[in-house]
Amino acid sequence: MSKMPLYFRKLGLPLIFLSLLSIPFCVISQGQATDELTVLLNLKQQWGNPPALQSWTSSTATPCGWPEINCTGGAVTGLLLRDMNITEPIPPSICDLKNLTQLDLSWNYIPGGFPRALYNCSKLQILDLSQNYFVGPIPSDIDRLSGLNYLDVGGNNFSGNIPAEIGRLSGLQTLNLYQNQFNGTFPKEIGDLVNLEVLEMAYNEFVPAMIPPEFGQLKKLTFLWMKQCNLIGGIPESFSNLSSLEHLDLSGNALTGGIPGSLFSLQNLSYMYLFHNELSGELPTSISSMNLIKIDLAMNNLTGSIPEDFGKLQSLSLLNLYWNQLSGHIPVSIAQLPLLRYFRVFGNKLSGVLPPEFGLYSPLEAFEISANKLSGELPKTLCTNGVLLGVVAYSNNLGGQVPESLGNCNTLRTVQLYNNNFSGELPLGIWTLFNLSSLMVSQNSFSGGLPSKLAWNLSRVEISNNKFSGPIPTEASSWSSLAVLKASNNLFSGNVPEELTSLSRLIILSMDGNQLSGELPSKIISWKSLTTLNFSKNMLSGQIPAAIGSLPHLLDLDLSDNQFSGVIPPELVKLRLTTLNLSSNRLVGRIPDGFNNLVYENSFLSNPDLCADDPMPNIRSCYTRSSKSNKVPSKYLALILVLVIAMFLAAVLFSLFVIREYRRKKLRHDLATWKLTSFQRLGFTEASILSNLTDNTLIGSGGSGKVYRVAVNDLGDYVAVKRIWNNRKLDWRQEKEFAAEVEILGSIRHSNIVKLLCCISSENSKLLVYEYMENQSLDKWLHKNKRALTSRGNSPRRAVLDWPMRLQIAIGAAQGLGYMHHDCSPPIIHRDVKSSNILLDFQFKAKVADFGLAKMLAKHGESHTMSAVAGSFGYFAPEYAYSTRVNEKIDVYSFGVVLLELVTGRQANSGDENTSLTEWAWQHYGEGKPIADALDEEIKEPCNVDEMATVFKLALVCTSRSPSTRPSMKEVLHILQQCSPSERCGGKKVGPEFDFMPLLGSSTYLSSYRRSRKADDSLVYSV
Repeated sequence: MSKMPLYFRKLGLPLIFLSLLSIPFCVISQGQATDELTVLLNLKQQWGNPPALQSWTSSTATPCGWPEINCTGGAVTGLLLRDMNITEPIPPSICDLKNLTQLDLSWNYIPGGFPRALYNCSKLQILDLSQNYFVGPIPSDIDRLSGLNYLDVGGNNFSGNIPAEIGRLSGLQTLNLYQNQFNGTFPKEIGDLVNLEVLEMAYNEFVPAMIPPEFGQLKKLTFLWMKQCNLIGGIPESFSNLSSLEHLDLSGNALTGGIPGSLFSLQNLSYMYLFHNELSGELPTSISSMNLIKIDLAMNNLTGSIPEDFGKLQSLSLLNLYWNQLSGHIPVSIAQLPLLRYFRVFGNKLSGVLPPEFGLYSPLEAFEISANKLSGELPKTLCTNGVLLGVVAYSNNLGGQVPESLGNCNTLRTVQLYNNNFSGELPLGIWTLFNLSSLMVSQNSFSGGLPSKLAWNLSRVEISNNKFSGPIPTEASSWSSLAVLKASNNLFSGNVPEELTSLSRLIILSMDGNQLSGELPSKIISWKSLTTLNFSKNMLSGQIPAAIGSLPHLLDLDLSDNQFSGVIPPELVKLRLTTLNLSSNRLVGRIPDGFNNLVYENSFLSNPDLCADDPMPNIRSCYTRSSKSNKVPSKYLALILVLVIAMFLAAVLFSLFVIREYRRKKLRHDLATWKLTSFQRLGFTEASILSNLTDNTLIGSGGSGKVYRVAVNDLGDYVAVKRIWNNRKLDWRQEKEFAAEVEILGSIRHSNIVKLLCCISSENSKLLVYEYMENQSLDKWLHKNKRALTSRGNSPRRAVLDWPMRLQIAIGAAQGLGYMHHDCSPPIIHRDVKSSNILLDFQFKAKVADFGLAKMLAKHGESHTMSAVAGSFGYFAPEYAYSTRVNEKIDVYSFGVVLLELVTGRQANSGDENTSLTEWAWQHYGEGKPIADALDEEIKEPCNVDEMATVFKLALVCTSRSPSTRPSMKEVLHILQQCSPSERCGGKKVGPEFDFMPLLGSSTYLSSYRRSRKADDSLVYSV
């Protein structure tokens, strides 16, 4: 079945049978069979003898027994050559097979333009060229293939317009044009194809256009797929004539207006996807169809209330309305639908109480209502049918007690009720639900204690900011799967039991803000995975256990505001701590040498008996001078020493005077040839720049010049100077790079784009002066520097960028690129996006830099042909291999590689032994391996794995083979902003939980870095 051509599955055997009947029956002579055998063997040779065709040999009398050949009456009528690793063009001799009606060449690597040689195949009815490397336009004389009833050219690189002449192929029943690089128009004449049943045009960047009303003439159409086609305007009223339509997908466009009520009169419609458009207006108030199964209107700008008529859709199983601006209440009728499985309305402005019947009449699996203004209690019947997987209701005004029925719902995997007004005790059964993996109920008013037993799979428990009380159970050693325990700001009391230290999978333990007392266990048995330990603001006493210093992955240690005494264990110095806080205790003695620096200046406050060998703010000095430790040198030795120093200084001053005079004369001569062009208000002159371009100020070099760090005043302010200077006249390429960078950076202003202060030029030298980025480039942090970089003011820096910092860097760079693509007129393509061209200031704010290869487009949406491939290996978009036509999507691809670097920690050119990072990531995903295994182990934590996995998937979408399937930078930025670090990672989560977040776009090339339409939605939902 895996080798069965797509059209067999699409059209079925009846069409093939009718096709065969159309061939006149005749007896084929032995001579004709020999001729066809010769033609096929020549084809094999012209294609370079692919290994998959080894069975084609001259030893057989007829080719009709070969598995790739279909014959009728002894004549060859079909070539089924799907996925045969063919890499050469189609030979014209293929049409010497005079009776050929079927030709399937899909999933190969065939290059070149549309094969006009096939025009001579006069009986051709089924043509499948999908998933190849065809380029150029569809020819305007394509109607010469007049006998076609099936045409599939999807998954190629065709561009330009779709010709109007395609509407003359009157016999077409299937027309597949999906996932190409069409950047022109599509014709209204497609509406003339009155026999058309399947029309697939998705993932093409057509010129913005409305759906032609003529498409309403396609009365036999059952399947219409126009996702991400740059559609604008409204849905035509003529669609009410599509009486046979079963599947309608217009998602990912820019449609406006309301949804016509006539659309819901399509009695056969089973699927309707309109998500991620820019629809505005209210939802229709009248819906008459009873056959709708799935409705997805998510990620739009819909307003108004949810129509009551949704409750009439008795076949409805999925209702996605999330990320809109809907208001009002949730209709009771929706809760009474008999087949509803997925209900997602998060991220709206809904209010009122929840209908109490949810789950009573339907097999409800996903109930996601977070980030609204809903009040009242949770329905008690959510799990009546025993299939509920998740309750995601955080950030509402819900209250009362959690229904006892949820404590008996063994299918539950996640319960997320944080940031509400719930009270009382959690149902005891919730803690031990068989499939539960995460329980997140922080920021409520829950009471009760911790149970002695947890579910075997429960890995995340977040109960902070409640009223839980009592001791930590000694049975805690049975919580074997627990990785995150966040129980801050509750009323827990008693000792910390030694059994808690046996949890080998524990990564985050936060028990701060409670009433715990006694000593911490001195023997830490199994906390080898722990990265965060926080017992601050308790009443703990005794000495700090030295065993904490043996925890290999500990990054954050906070024991402040307790009653710890004794010395600071020197073993703690072995840790690679990001944060350390031992303030407000009763510690004594010397601060260990490894902590005796300004990085930890606030780590030991309010410990009066602590002292430091080196000066530290608010810490007394341990140093006492001994009068016997130094002898006064003799007066003669002192006199000799003074004389030697005086002579040395005189020589140095004389040398400096001579050198300065020489430089002044040379500089006065040189300045006459320099020209300064400023783009900002400057506090320096060209003289102060030119005089400091020395080896001592050199900080980097690249293919087009060197970069210097130059001080411009005595206050510690610096600029970065890029010097394009080879002691000879610049060649045309360097002149072009210089002109491009000055033209672009001198005209744009954005906080995430490096600021060009001025340019200084002479006849044979070019200097670009930028604001200085203290923390240099992103690639040095990810790949070169694993230790802290020295920055201005000697402020502390992370040895390794943690996930929240990496995500903010990604958002900042996306904002800069999004400004270039969407807010500049004309838009700007960078053409060399990579981690070394993303610079970081002293606050680690990301700024896009190095525009030497950028190209300003003359017209939005219009690509330009470049004379040569530019950019950096590992970041090239694949279309560079066969085309030099560029648009914004090449930046999206390169940015996708940067995202992969951020989440995996790998370099762009070192994905694996023989692959790039992109190929490695796609292979990892395509083989079904867990995404978590691909993430950077240095920063991966249970609280951020979901966000990192989402960015990993987004990176895959950005690095799709076909540019048309890649999202825009505006869409990329939107997804990244929704990934902002959650409250459980120290941030504040305001968006929907990503366990159930639909990811932008679709996957591309899941197998062998290529893709089929069947796999299209494999990245749409992340569960």
